[in-house]
Amino acid sequence: MTLRNKFFLSLLPVTVVAISLFAGCNPETGVSSAVTGNPPMKTTDAESTDRSEAGIASATSTNASAESNTEHGHKSGAHGGIMVSLGRDSYHIEAVVDSEGSIRLYTLGKDETRVSEVESQTLKGFIKADGDAESQSISFEPSPQEGDSEKMTSLFIGKLPSEFVGRKLDVTIPNIRIAGERFRLGFQSGQESHGDLPEMPDKLAASEEQDLYLTPGGRYTSADIAANGNVTATQKFKGVKSAHDMNPKEGDRICPITETKANPKFTWMIDGKPYQFCCPPCIDEFVKTAKAASDPLPEPDSFMK
Repeated sequence: MTLRNKFFLSLLPVTVVAISLFAGCNPETGVSSAVTGNPPMKTTDAESTDRSEAGIASATSTNASAESNTEHGHKSGAHGGIMVSLGRDSYHIEAVVDSEGSIRLYTLGKDETRVSEVESQTLKGFIKADGDAESQSISFEPSPQEGDSEKMTSLFIGKLPSEFVGRKLDVTIPNIRIAGERFRLGFQSGQESHGDLPEMPDKLAASEEQDLYLTPGGRYTSADIAANGNVTATQKFKGVKSAHDMNPKEGDRICPITETKANPKFTWMIDGKPYQFCCPPCIDEFVKTAKAASDPLPEPDSFMK
């Protein structure tokens, strides 16, 4: 058995039950989305509809799935959804799927924090449930928010048929008009049971966290504490959002706790070496293990896909 495998086994007693989905992620939305990033479509409405029904929707969904694990694709929006980029980031859509089967699409500008109203229009989309062979059409109706101009909207709402609620879906909208241009978008949505997700550690209480990070022990030294700025992970990474990627690629660094893709933003010095994690609660768990260890820890480079 390798040192890394022994290390993972040693973590089992300290791994605790997952909090809802991920820290910083909204479990209600369950969106794991992505974007096509294609330039505007220069086709007529009729051509767009014909191509969609002939299979463009499923092709877009495939592209979305392939790109669904990029960091940009996992940014949370103001409503807890996922940002979908249009026209190489010229515009953005925040897609939110709720537990009652509504899909809300908020239109945003190049700056994802700014609302961008678009022409009021009915959007024709296609949904395909995981495991199903055929897609089904869905309409997204304009639902102007307060402050939207006449004949403009910054929100579209679609209602899923009851048999699709709670299932993992490919969602494709082949044609949305914005400022005289046409774009298409696709993303994946769906609510997954907690059992399908890596277990995420619970957040420590403030007093426990202070004691954990600011007192040395085992392989966690006073030099490590100083190198990390004499602060806790919560203090150091305040305001930094976690963006979990459950499908790291070959050669990617992985979190020592969950084996999801590590984020270099969440780097912590332990035993004189920089380790990368997916979120602060995972740093908590690794530091606990380090403080209880007398033997050297696995090298940071051993945590690779």
